[in-house]
Amino acid sequence: MSGGRTARALQAAFLAVAAAHLCALLAGSGVAPVTKPALMPLLAATVLARGGPRLLAGALLFGCGGDTLLGVGGDTVFLLGMASFAAGHVCYLTLWARHGSPRGGRTYALAAAYGAAWLGTVALLWPDLEARLRIPVALYSLLLTAMALGATRARPAAAAGGLLFLLSDTLLATGLADWPQAPVPQFWVMLTYLAAQLLLAEGLLRAVPASAAPRSPAYGEMRTTS
Repeated sequence: MSGGRTARALQAAFLAVAAAHLCALLAGSGVAPVTKPALMPLLAATVLARGGPRLLAGALLFGCGGDTLLGVGGDTVFLLGMASFAAGHVCYLTLWARHGSPRGGRTYALAAAYGAAWLGTVALLWPDLEARLRIPVALYSLLLTAMALGATRARPAAAAGGLLFLLSDTLLATGLADWPQAPVPQFWVMLTYLAAQLLLAEGLLRAVPASAAPRSPAYGEMRTTS
């Protein structure tokens, strides 16, 4: 099977397992814990089959670690899961630094907006979080916000993915704070999370070839070397 066919087959498998997982969540099926750990490895394999950066595959696999640990339960394991997601965000930040494009003054405006959103969210959640989770959640959400801000330096798909990741983890945090939840809250957390990871991966796969492509020689250089 050629590389292109392999990538398409892996992506189709990811989409199929993602759909099965979301349907299982809606139905309250016991299949959901089985499908969840398979999601990010399939997406990581798709990235590698398409010739994407290994660091991007690593970010997705750290997401798998977080997915798995958060499903176990318990504060210590939850913090370990958060740490795994944090490692994935560091991978993304490194990728933005390598392949993102500077935005000039627009970056400062976006940074102010994202920073205000982080501060406001933490301030609202803080009183309702357990005392031992407050600082870890605040620090993790700061790293996540930095990752989402960095995604604006890449393609629009990546920027949308960063925003959806923020939304997904905010929904998760409201559950930790015992705020009122929508029906089947885990469905909405996973729907936004899966869309986020897919868009982040797609945005980077589109950005990397363009930023890594060698510069074409100027016309004069071509003439002097011909």
